[in-house]
Amino acid sequence: MTPTFTATGRRRRVFVPVPAGVFPPPPQPPDPPIYRELMRAWADRGRTLPGRHDPEWAELAAPPPGLGGLSAPRPPRDGGR
Repeated sequence: MTPTFTATGRRRRVFVPVPAGVFPPPPQPPDPPIYRELMRAWADRGRTLPGRHDPEWAELAAPPPGLGGLSAPRPPRDGGR
């Protein structure tokens, strides 16, 4: 059997992923009434709502057309010497 600790006595931690679907996510508690009313008021006024897609923000955050993908410059091959 392989020991789970080193000679100094420190234990190794091993991560074992749990397969998807084994444990269902916990149910989300409903929002308090004051937040539901606030969300309704914001939606009625056409404002951005938390957790919802905002087309105006997506348009503003998109890269300008014609620039394509931006990337950082590559470091020199010889290490800059």
